[in-house]
Amino acid sequence: MNRTDLVNEIAAKAGINKVAAKAALDATLESIEQALANGDKVQLIGFGTFSVQEKEARTGVNPRTKEQIQIPARKVVKFKPADQLGK
Repeated sequence: MNRTDLVNEIAAKAGINKVAAKAALDATLESIEQALANGDKVQLIGFGTFSVQEKEARTGVNPRTKEQIQIPARKVVKFKPADQLGK
């Protein structure tokens, strides 16, 4: 399912037009993105939890040259699905 399919599903299930459904989806995703950028968790009961995790710097290997490289520290988004998701 892509973004357009999701907007169509939201519009059909909520009984609203596609423009309103797209606006609602965009607002939801923007709110989740902003919360994660602020370091907050986003917990949607029955769906799952989005959180930000710190990855430490580490040494890796370039598979082509076998040369060791330094991979910098970074932040990654983590998603833990709820137990009920997919049932």
